[in-house]
Amino acid sequence: MKTWMSFSDITRYRMDLGLLLLRLTIGFTMLFAHGLSKLERFPELSQRFADPLGIGSFSSLTLAVSAEVLASIFIVFGLLTRFVSIPLIFTMIIAFFVIHGVDPFSSKEKALLFGSGYAILLLTGPGHFSLDALLTRRFPALERILL
Repeated sequence: MKTWMSFSDITRYRMDLGLLLLRLTIGFTMLFAHGLSKLERFPELSQRFADPLGIGSFSSLTLAVSAEVLASIFIVFGLLTRFVSIPLIFTMIIAFFVIHGVDPFSSKEKALLFGSGYAILLLTGPGHFSLDALLTRRFPALERILL
Protein backbone atom coordinates (compact mmCIF):
# COMPACT_ATOMS: atom_id res chain seq x y z
CA MET A 1 0.00 0.00 0.00
CA LYS A 2 1.40 3.36 -1.11
CA THR A 3 1.07 6.06 1.56
CA TRP A 4 3.42 8.80 0.29
CA MET A 5 3.31 10.63 -3.01
CA SER A 6 6.47 10.57 -5.10
CA PHE A 7 8.21 13.79 -6.06
CA SER A 8 6.78 13.55 -9.59
CA ASP A 9 3.27 13.00 -8.15
CA ILE A 10 3.64 16.12 -5.98
CA THR A 11 4.92 18.12 -8.94
CA ARG A 12 2.03 17.00 -11.13
CA TYR A 13 -0.46 17.76 -8.32
CA ARG A 14 0.98 21.28 -7.96
CA MET A 15 0.79 21.85 -11.72
CA ASP A 16 -2.83 20.68 -11.78
CA LEU A 17 -3.69 23.00 -8.87
CA GLY A 18 -1.96 25.85 -10.71
CA LEU A 19 -3.98 25.19 -13.86
CA LEU A 20 -7.17 25.07 -11.80
CA LEU A 21 -6.31 28.40 -10.20
CA LEU A 22 -5.51 29.89 -13.62
CA ARG A 23 -8.79 28.63 -15.11
CA LEU A 24 -10.88 29.89 -12.19
CA THR A 25 -9.15 33.27 -12.05
CA ILE A 26 -9.27 34.19 -15.73
CA GLY A 27 -12.60 32.46 -16.33
CA PHE A 28 -14.49 34.16 -13.52
CA THR A 29 -12.75 37.51 -14.02
CA MET A 30 -13.54 37.61 -17.73
CA LEU A 31 -17.10 36.46 -17.09
CA PHE A 32 -17.95 38.90 -14.31
CA ALA A 33 -15.78 41.91 -15.20
CA HIS A 34 -16.31 41.90 -18.97
CA GLY A 35 -18.76 39.36 -20.38
CA LEU A 36 -21.82 39.79 -18.17
CA SER A 37 -21.64 43.59 -18.30
CA LYS A 38 -21.70 43.43 -22.10
CA LEU A 39 -24.54 40.90 -22.02
CA GLU A 40 -26.61 43.07 -19.67
CA ARG A 41 -26.15 46.10 -21.93
CA PHE A 42 -26.45 44.14 -25.18
CA PRO A 43 -29.34 46.12 -26.75
CA GLU A 44 -27.65 49.45 -26.05
CA LEU A 45 -24.14 48.30 -27.05
CA SER A 46 -25.25 46.53 -30.24
CA GLN A 47 -25.84 49.90 -31.88
CA ARG A 48 -22.38 51.32 -31.19
CA PHE A 49 -20.02 48.42 -30.41
CA ALA A 50 -16.66 48.50 -32.19
CA ASP A 51 -16.61 46.65 -35.52
CA PRO A 52 -12.96 45.70 -36.08
CA LEU A 53 -13.77 42.85 -38.49
CA GLY A 54 -16.23 44.79 -40.66
CA ILE A 55 -19.15 42.47 -39.87
CA GLY A 56 -21.32 45.02 -38.07
CA SER A 57 -21.65 46.14 -34.48
CA PHE A 58 -24.31 43.56 -33.62
CA SER A 59 -22.26 40.64 -34.96
CA SER A 60 -19.04 41.87 -33.37
CA LEU A 61 -20.76 42.23 -30.01
CA THR A 62 -22.35 38.79 -30.37
CA LEU A 63 -18.93 37.21 -30.98
CA ALA A 64 -17.33 39.09 -28.08
CA VAL A 65 -20.15 38.21 -25.66
CA SER A 66 -20.11 34.57 -26.77
CA ALA A 67 -16.40 34.33 -26.07
CA GLU A 68 -16.45 36.32 -22.85
CA VAL A 69 -19.53 34.61 -21.37
CA LEU A 70 -19.92 31.12 -22.83
CA ALA A 71 -16.26 30.31 -23.39
CA SER A 72 -15.39 31.67 -19.93
CA ILE A 73 -17.93 29.34 -18.33
CA PHE A 74 -16.38 26.43 -20.23
CA ILE A 75 -12.91 27.54 -19.07
CA VAL A 76 -14.03 27.62 -15.42
CA PHE A 77 -15.33 24.06 -15.62
CA GLY A 78 -12.43 22.86 -17.77
CA LEU A 79 -14.77 21.67 -20.52
CA LEU A 80 -13.44 21.70 -24.10
CA THR A 81 -10.75 23.95 -22.69
CA ARG A 82 -8.34 23.95 -25.63
CA PHE A 83 -11.12 24.60 -28.14
CA VAL A 84 -12.76 27.46 -26.24
CA SER A 85 -9.37 29.06 -25.60
CA ILE A 86 -9.10 29.86 -29.31
CA PRO A 87 -11.97 32.39 -29.58
CA LEU A 88 -10.83 33.97 -26.32
CA ILE A 89 -7.27 34.33 -27.62
CA PHE A 90 -8.61 35.83 -30.85
CA THR A 91 -10.79 38.27 -28.88
CA MET A 92 -7.79 39.36 -26.81
CA ILE A 93 -5.62 39.81 -29.92
CA ILE A 94 -8.31 42.06 -31.42
CA ALA A 95 -8.60 43.98 -28.14
CA PHE A 96 -4.82 44.42 -27.87
CA PHE A 97 -3.93 45.32 -31.44
CA VAL A 98 -7.12 46.88 -32.83
CA ILE A 99 -9.48 48.17 -30.14
CA HIS A 100 -6.66 49.50 -27.93
CA GLY A 101 -4.07 49.70 -30.70
CA VAL A 102 -3.22 53.37 -30.25
CA ASP A 103 -3.84 53.44 -26.49
CA PRO A 104 -1.02 53.43 -23.94
CA PHE A 105 0.25 50.05 -22.83
CA SER A 106 -1.62 50.31 -19.53
CA SER A 107 -4.88 50.13 -21.52
CA LYS A 108 -3.69 47.04 -23.42
CA GLU A 109 -2.34 45.26 -20.37
CA LYS A 110 -5.53 43.35 -19.49
CA ALA A 111 -5.89 41.94 -23.01
CA LEU A 112 -2.27 40.79 -22.92
CA LEU A 113 -2.64 39.13 -19.51
CA PHE A 114 -5.92 37.41 -20.37
CA GLY A 115 -4.59 36.35 -23.78
CA SER A 116 -1.46 34.89 -22.18
CA GLY A 117 -3.55 32.87 -19.74
CA TYR A 118 -5.70 31.50 -22.55
CA ALA A 119 -2.60 30.67 -24.60
CA ILE A 120 -1.18 28.76 -21.62
CA LEU A 121 -4.40 26.74 -21.38
CA LEU A 122 -4.32 26.08 -25.12
CA LEU A 123 -0.80 24.67 -24.78
CA THR A 124 -1.18 22.79 -21.48
CA GLY A 125 -4.81 21.78 -21.40
CA PRO A 126 -6.99 22.19 -18.32
CA GLY A 127 -5.22 19.87 -15.88
CA HIS A 128 -6.50 16.99 -13.78
CA PHE A 129 -9.18 18.99 -11.95
CA SER A 130 -11.43 19.56 -14.96
CA LEU A 131 -14.39 18.09 -16.78
CA ASP A 132 -12.09 17.33 -19.72
CA ALA A 133 -9.97 15.08 -17.48
CA LEU A 134 -13.09 13.47 -16.01
CA LEU A 135 -14.44 12.76 -19.50
CA THR A 136 -11.16 11.25 -20.64
CA ARG A 137 -11.04 8.98 -17.60
CA ARG A 138 -14.56 7.82 -18.45
CA PHE A 139 -13.98 7.68 -22.23
CA PRO A 140 -10.25 7.17 -22.90
CA ALA A 141 -10.63 7.69 -26.66
CA LEU A 142 -11.37 11.39 -25.96
CA GLU A 143 -7.89 11.93 -24.55
CA ARG A 144 -6.39 12.66 -27.98
CA ILE A 145 -9.05 15.31 -28.56
CA LEU A 146 -9.42 16.97 -25.16
CA LEU A 147 -6.07 16.67 -23.44
